[in-house]
Order: sequence, then structure tokens, then C-alpha cells
Amino acid sequence: MKNATTHLRSASCPYGPWSPRELVCETNYMEVSVRRDVPQTEKDFILNEPEDWILFYPEGKAGEASIWQVVFHQPEEKRALLVSDAWRAGYGLNTTETRILLRVPYNAAQIQLVKAQGITFSAVRSSTFYKQQWMILMVDTAVACPVDGVNYTNKTIIWTVPKYFQALSAGATGFKDVLVEAGMNLRKLSAEEMASRKCVLSNDLNTITMKIPIGAEGGSYKTSVSSGKHGAKYSINLFLEHQWEDNKWGLTKYTIIKEIETPFEQAELAVTNNPNLSARLMNVTVGTFLLDVELVNLTIEGTTVTVPEAIQHGYLTYEIQYANGSKIYVIQVSFDAPGIKKEYITDDTREYTLNVTLKFIILPTSDTFAVPIITVSAVKDAVLPSARGFCDKNDFHLIITRGNVDQNWLPFISDQHLMPEVAQKYYYSLNDNGTHLTVSVPFLSSLVDYKDIHISGVMASLHLTLKDGITLANKKDFSISCRFPPSELIQCLPNGTVVITAVKLVRLEDLDTSLLVLRDKQCKPSLVTKKAATFKFNVNTCGTSRKFNSTSITYENDVLYFRPGNDIPVYQLKFVCVYTIKHSADVQYENKNHLPLSIKPGFGSLDLSLKLFKEKSYSEPYRELEYPVVKYLREALYFEVELLQPADPRLELNLEDCWATNSQSQDSLPQWPILINGCENSEDSYRTVFYEVNYSHRVQFPQHLKRFEVTVFTFVQGTTLLQMQLYFHCSVVICSTTPLPSDVICQRRCNAGTHRLDRSAEPHPQGRVSSGAVLIRKGKNGQQR
Repeated sequence: MKNATTHLRSASCPYGPWSPRELVCETNYMEVSVRRDVPQTEKDFILNEPEDWILFYPEGKAGEASIWQVVFHQPEEKRALLVSDAWRAGYGLNTTETRILLRVPYNAAQIQLVKAQGITFSAVRSSTFYKQQWMILMVDTAVACPVDGVNYTNKTIIWTVPKYFQALSAGATGFKDVLVEAGMNLRKLSAEEMASRKCVLSNDLNTITMKIPIGAEGGSYKTSVSSGKHGAKYSINLFLEHQWEDNKWGLTKYTIIKEIETPFEQAELAVTNNPNLSARLMNVTVGTFLLDVELVNLTIEGTTVTVPEAIQHGYLTYEIQYANGSKIYVIQVSFDAPGIKKEYITDDTREYTLNVTLKFIILPTSDTFAVPIITVSAVKDAVLPSARGFCDKNDFHLIITRGNVDQNWLPFISDQHLMPEVAQKYYYSLNDNGTHLTVSVPFLSSLVDYKDIHISGVMASLHLTLKDGITLANKKDFSISCRFPPSELIQCLPNGTVVITAVKLVRLEDLDTSLLVLRDKQCKPSLVTKKAATFKFNVNTCGTSRKFNSTSITYENDVLYFRPGNDIPVYQLKFVCVYTIKHSADVQYENKNHLPLSIKPGFGSLDLSLKLFKEKSYSEPYRELEYPVVKYLREALYFEVELLQPADPRLELNLEDCWATNSQSQDSLPQWPILINGCENSEDSYRTVFYEVNYSHRVQFPQHLKRFEVTVFTFVQGTTLLQMQLYFHCSVVICSTTPLPSDVICQRRCNAGTHRLDRSAEPHPQGRVSSGAVLIRKGKNGQQR
């Protein structure tokens, strides 16, 4: 609670002359004040309920002298109390020289509830007497007050009071209204003031009715709680003064002071979010509230914190008060604060959800209520994951760069959830470092799809899907397609054993790999998976045909698939093994869509590599995942060019030209020459250095490799270092280790003078090879050295 403040307020009450009888109905008691002087006997004096006097007279006759007593008249009994006893029972009794006053609490035992025109009254019929010598003074001190008569309709309070009540008008036969006035907070209101407040006071034959709009000036709202819900009640203090004359009592002044409180009305709170996208802030307003409400704590993700503690969690709350006596609360919280749920929606949009419960206290009652707040901000800041892929001889490699929306996305291939704990079982590798997800899948994995088989290779695809971790809805798809050499599917062993793997094509979805056969249908696969079947047999079995020539034997067979009841194969894969003297060779094959045609032997391709090594020892090259490689001024780049296939010791690799570009295209401009006609670029101040290659456990044929060193100074133009990604390329020529004298190209050597490229009469296999990206930067201390 805030520090209490004290306000002084002055009030005055005007007093007019006493009426012969005055009745007051207060909030917690009712009161009657009657003049007690002894009047002259009149000719037409009317007895007040004669039976009351008959019943009363014995008590008055037997009472002690000079002592006030009260007799209460109830339907079932009458009871006389001394003043001291009446005080102890909660009554108030007082006298002056001219008046007697009786005050009765609403919970007194002698109270009777009586209906008048549908309105319930709390009534007490009593007579007060005083006995002296030769005289008994008796006063009628009956009093009654309405306890209901208030209705609420159409945002209006309707208060109805019957004008004449039998218990207060016993014996009277004629009535005349003298005054009917109303007011608020113990102050009478003029007709103009009543009209300005849209209040209506009506006086008809039997009732007085007052209509007050809920919310009218003079009343007040206070916050309330019902069944945990927040709302408000309107309260107002009204009073009604009715003066009338009758032929028994003369003038009676009847004043009713009524505290009215409307029923609980639930309040609808407005929650508005005006996010500040540039500052990445939610700006949520909640309200409106009355000033008797205070925010005490917040519940964030199940943890309740006070308002000051919430600031430490990134939740700033404050209130704004308005002149009309209301206020709102403001919550400012960062999109990245704890407890803010982030959800990717579509394209480039994410939704940030604030889910917090505010607890309020009502002063001074200390009642509490809670307000749950759920608000969503859509922000176009989504970064989707991206991927790059490549294939080597045996595997697919897919590298996914994480975005900011896929923290809870799971990798799937088909229906297989990729997990490290089952990776070995399904022969794939999976590595997730938080920023990159790397997946490597073997070419012959059941997770791979096969599109076609041709002499040039087997076209295969790998499709990876990222799915929502809760709903498993597809979020992002990646795929990579590569053509693998057919030699991966066939082995022609020297002992005459053939191992052939037939793969299922996507266009033959209904193909059952277990029903694949060779020409001899009794030859069935030795190993079957969902997408492949492996046959292992001798070349002299399973219907294998053979052809002879002077230097080799060629064996042919087919892998076939027949649909049930059909003699025409819908799948036919022809394969060939050629055996030469003391040697065996794997020859390429292809899948035929129709019945077989003979295929010609294929020719191999030149297989080259250009690698960048970490040190001069050439022991460890940079791996694919380490590119782009960052190098600084004056650092050395160690390159190695290698002939991978064919592995023929009679061949030698020679370098022609090597150059660098700032894109992957070998022909892009600008270009920086490194080697020209196999020799270093004479225009470089730091010459290229060649290294001799010797035999080792890694190097079986030293003549298949060339190594050289390049200094980063090579890529400085003028005094400016080129800070960019560079790609290195080399063109090579394959020569015989024993070149002919006419072979000028393979016999040329570098010398200090100018270089001349001669033409050779001998044809030579040639090729080009490129490296990954190298990022050139200034020195590590930020200055050129």
C-alpha cells in the first residue's frame, strides 16, 4: 500500500424547529423523537389502538414511581423494560424537558418485518411511560423504516418508499403532504441540481420514487471481486425527507438516509499491444482500473515475481493516471526477454507471444484478483535455414546453416528422424554444432532415391526435411542430386565372382526388390533392402553369357523384374565384366527402359584434385567444412595438385598455368597469374616456390603430384591488399614418364629468360582443377606489415 495521506473536511448540519414527531431511518438504526408535553383534553380526542392502552394500563399502574419504562407490543406478547434494561438490550432512550427519543437497532429482538405496498419495513410498536403521583405520562414511540425497495434497471437505481405506513399512522384518517425533498451525502438538492445530475424525484398518491443514473455525480465507484473476476460496484448516499400532517399526530417529519450499493458488474479490461519494432519491444497497455487497484506481482512461465523483480527479468511495468480517476498499466518487454514465446509463421514472419499473469490488490480491503495477458506481435525478422551440398565418390554431404526460426525443428529423411544415437545403425553421420547441421549419407543408403541409371552414372537424390518438433509439420525441404559412378554398383573380382547391386528407381514405386532375379530366375539376391538388392555369383552361373577375343573375356548378365503374371520385364539392368590376362576391370553399365540393347564399353575420365594444406609439411589439408580459409598478409598458401585417376605409374602430371580469381568461375575477370607455362610469374616480387614430392605412405606415385607455395603478397594491387574471397585454378597436362623426343611440351623446363610455348605433335590428356575459397585479410593486428 502506498503511504496514506490525511485530508481535512468540514461539514455543517442546519437545524430547524422540531416537529411534533420526527422519524429518522439511518443505516444501522431507526429513531423516533416525540414531543412529551401534556396537552389539553379535546372533545374529539381519538384513542390510538385502544387495546394497547388496555394492555398497557396494568404495567403503568403497577410501575414504580418516577422511573421511565418502555413497553414493546408484539403479536404474541408484550414486554416492559426499565430504561437500564433497554440500554443493555441495545436500545437508546433519552429525554429532554419537552421530548422523548427512542433509538432502535435493526437487529433488536422486538423488531417486526412488515410489508407495505410490496416494500418490507422493519417496525417496532412501543409505548414509553413515566409514572408520578396522581399521573402516568404515556408516549407512543412506534417507529418503522423501509429495508428494501431498491431496484436496478437500465443502468438506473430506482428507490421507492410508501408514503403512509399503518404502524406510523395509527388512528389517523386524513393526510396532507407538506414537503418532499431529496439529496445526496446529507445535502439537499434543488430541482435544478437534480436535473443536472439526471436524477428524478416523483411523488404520487401512495409512493415517493427517486431515480438515479448509475455513475451519477455524488456517488463513487469502488473495485470489487466476484468469483475471482474483477469488476466494480457503484455506491451513493441518498436521503429523503417527507413531511406530512394528519388528523391525529399533526406534523410528522420522516427522514430516510439510505446507503445504496449496486450489484457487482464485471469489468471488461482492454489489452492493447503497440510494439516498437525498431527497438524490438512489446508495449502492452492493460486497463482501465480505478485508483484503488495496485499491481503487486507478475507470473512469468510459472514463476511469480514482484514488480521490482520483474524489471530484472526484462519486464518493466508502470502506471498512467487520468484526470477522470482511472488509470492503466503499461508493460514493456523485449522480444528476446525470457518467457517470450517465438514461433515461425510463414515466409519472413515470426510471432512473439507474451503470456503473463498480473496480480492486483484492492485497497483498503486487500482483496486480490488476477488478469491473464496473452498478446501476439508479428515481426518480419525470420531467417530461414539455408543449405549447400556436394557429393564425393561414395556419399552425399548436406550442410545446413541454421537460421533463427529452426531451433526446435527436427531433421527427417522420408519418415526417418535423424538422430546421433541411431546414425551408426543406418550408416549415416550427423553433426550439429548449434550453427550448422551436417549430414553425410552413403550413396547406397536406404534413405537415398534413385532416378535413373546410365553409362555416365547413377543419378541419385537425397531429400531432407526439417519438421516442427511438436506438430511434425513440414517446415523446410532441402535436396541434393548427384551422379555417382556405376563402378560403385559392380565388382568384378579376380576369382570370377561378380557382386552387383541393383537399385530401385523412383518411377517404379511398386517394385519389390526381393523379387529381382538374374537371367536364371533361380538366382535371387543375397541381400535385400527396401531400395536395393545385391547379387553375388560366379561368372559361370545364373545364365551369364561370355564372349572371347584375343586379349579378354567379356561376361554379360541382366537383373530383371517381372510383375506377377507377366513375362515381360518392367526393369532390366544390363552389366558387363571384362577380364584381361591377369587383370580384371569394372566396366560401366546402364538401366534400359525397354528390352536390352547391347552397350559399348565406356571410357574413364581424368580425376584431378587441387588441395590447400595447412603447413609446409603437406600432412593435413583443409577439409571441405573449413572453407573459406582465412589467410593474412605475408602468410603462405601451400597447394598440391594430384592426379587421382587413373592410377598408372607410367603417367606424369605437369602444371601449365595457375591463376587466381575472385569467383568460382575459372574464366572470370580479373585474374592474377601465379604460374605461366609451368613456371613462376616473373612479375611477382615474391616468386612461387616449388617443392619436391617424395614417396610416402600417402604418396604412391610421386610423379602424380605437384606442390608449390604462394605468398599472400601476390594479391596486393599497388599498396592496397585485396580483402576478398579468392579461388585458385590450375590447368594440367598428363605426360608419359618416357616422352618421345618430338614431345616438346612434356620435355620443356623453366629458365630465367622468357618462356615460349611450343606446339607438340603428340596429343596429351589435359584438364583443369580448382580449389575452395580463400579469404584474404590484413594482418591480425589490423595493420599491414
